[in-house]
Amino acid sequence: MTKRFGGLVALENVSIEVPSERIIMLIGPNGSGKTTLINVISGVYKPEKGKVFFDKNEITGLPPHKVYSLGIVRTFQIPSLFLKLTVLENLVIAAKNQIGEKITEAILNRRKWIKQEEKLIEKAFEILDLLTLSHMWNRRASELSGGQMKLLEIGRALMSDPKVILMDEPVAGVNPKLAHNIMNHVTGIRDKLGLSFLIVEHRLDIVLDYVDYVYAMHRGKVISKGSPDEVISDPVVIESYLGG
Repeated sequence: MTKRFGGLVALENVSIEVPSERIIMLIGPNGSGKTTLINVISGVYKPEKGKVFFDKNEITGLPPHKVYSLGIVRTFQIPSLFLKLTVLENLVIAAKNQIGEKITEAILNRRKWIKQEEKLIEKAFEILDLLTLSHMWNRRASELSGGQMKLLEIGRALMSDPKVILMDEPVAGVNPKLAHNIMNHVTGIRDKLGLSFLIVEHRLDIVLDYVDYVYAMHRGKVISKGSPDEVISDPVVIESYLGG
């Protein structure tokens, strides 16, 4: 794929693959094109050249809400939580296609709405158990630590039944112990639910231990790809970090 902003080439003939049940990582210095690539995949930007495929179907140029509805869900570096709501409420409202979203539907299909809410609450508790946050279900999101907020944001993504989760710096700003805890949960979700992850992260010392495959980017191009050990020891990658 190629993406330009005026005279700036943000992506140049970039090609990556995110296989099923794998954790893929994008690395590279600031300005290398990682976030732009995520934005193209999630529908925020449309590439000038190239195509995006998901489950063998082309999704190039689809708006973000349609990409989301297909099962590609994005979390953000700063968790977009409702801080005044409880942990459980934050999960339940993140689910797709709720009857209660429309007043008329909620009134006319009250029993169906209540039944759906019960199922969503049950699902939310299953996710809280998976993330070891069940003991926090009735606490306000504002009372969580930074690491717990990041786990809750992952939980909100899981409520939408994703197939691929795009993560932008999932361990930014948390201490090493919590960072490893977050990544252990990511690998657990991959194994238990069969999901794929595409992760952008600068903390290579932590995240590289958990990923299956790495793409290194520099100045809008993929300069190396392979196992974590192969990529991190590639002289071209080392030079991109040292030389800018």
